[in-house]
Amino acid sequence: MNIGRKCARLVVVGNGMAGMRTVEELLKLAPELYEITVFGAEPHGNYNRVLLSPLLAGDKQVEEIMLHPRAWYAEHGITLHAGDPVVRIDRKRRVVIARSGLEAPYDRLLLATGSTPFMLPVPGNTLPGVVGFRDLQDVDTMLAAARRGGRAVVIGGGLLGLEAAHALKRRGMDVTVVHVAASLMNQQLDGEAGRLLKETLERAGLSILLDAQTSAIEGADRVEAVRFADGTALPADLVVMAAGVRPNVALGREAGLHCERAIVVDDTLQTYDPRIYAVGECVQHRRATFGLVAPVWEQARVCAAHLAGAGHRRYVQAATATKLKVTGIDLYSAGDILGGAGSEELVLRDRTAGVYKRLVLEDNRVTGAVLVGDVGDGPWYFDLIQRGADVSQLRDRLLFGQALCAAP
Repeated sequence: MNIGRKCARLVVVGNGMAGMRTVEELLKLAPELYEITVFGAEPHGNYNRVLLSPLLAGDKQVEEIMLHPRAWYAEHGITLHAGDPVVRIDRKRRVVIARSGLEAPYDRLLLATGSTPFMLPVPGNTLPGVVGFRDLQDVDTMLAAARRGGRAVVIGGGLLGLEAAHALKRRGMDVTVVHVAASLMNQQLDGEAGRLLKETLERAGLSILLDAQTSAIEGADRVEAVRFADGTALPADLVVMAAGVRPNVALGREAGLHCERAIVVDDTLQTYDPRIYAVGECVQHRRATFGLVAPVWEQARVCAAHLAGAGHRRYVQAATATKLKVTGIDLYSAGDILGGAGSEELVLRDRTAGVYKRLVLEDNRVTGAVLVGDVGDGPWYFDLIQRGADVSQLRDRLLFGQALCAAP
């Protein structure tokens, strides 16, 4: 096969942010190299999933979150099959088969199948009124419920769950957040920061139920209540499952690709089949999976370079910091926020101002940072973590930020 002419066929399975970012990068490097065909499960162009929460809250309209409307594909000579997902890969014949029966041959195949919401495996999880929070259809379902009013139960106290709860509250629903752990956002925040966040959200009108294990979703024709392991129950007209996602690997696994938690790729984002690449949330690289935008964008750059024949790049996992705004509350988390044997903590609390800062130190070096309310120095702390800088001379001023530490 001569991929130096525009006769090579690239098929992209997945019309989401990871796949289309890779296509964008590829078009910058080698716009004439491939005939590109894209299959997507949803019946429209690519949109920014990060903005689903503002869409649900009414701060954005659908047109504002579209990254690639249908016209963009036509302008770039890309064939888009929207609303017709690929259901099978025939690696021997090198074709993909869509739900409609359409077959598309490939010379290179890019899997960007993303992830699927984790629906708690409890009785009643398929009742009408139980929904994930992953796509535009989920938003439409929640908006319809909000127009009817009533009570919503959001299962999951991570970022996505809190954003959904806040948006539904703004839409007029009575909302309870149910979380299985002892504090909110326990993957990003320590216990004290989680408590501060809980207090702030409760003042904003949300109900928070912690240490609650869902055992069943009850109802006759549609959802009516959520029952917990201790026997108590909450009435519900809508249940939103926001308890995490799982890499969508069914297609790759069925095709015989090597999968563990996700589709295993090497440093070039190539699978064990040299004609097939994968990027995004469906990928496992050196035992890690991915859910943040920054590493996925880097995967797209590396993968595009190799698809373009400029194979000098390698994907290297980098430390990432998480800057979030949850219902108007600024949060920042970086590094090892828990610490361990031999580590120590510097803590600043100002409950009146809603400010909390906690730095984890080991051997006079910052190894972790959690900030609530005042996050302006987050990037500086992250830089200290990455550089392994000795902060012994700054210790008494460290919590007060870069400006004071730089003062003579």
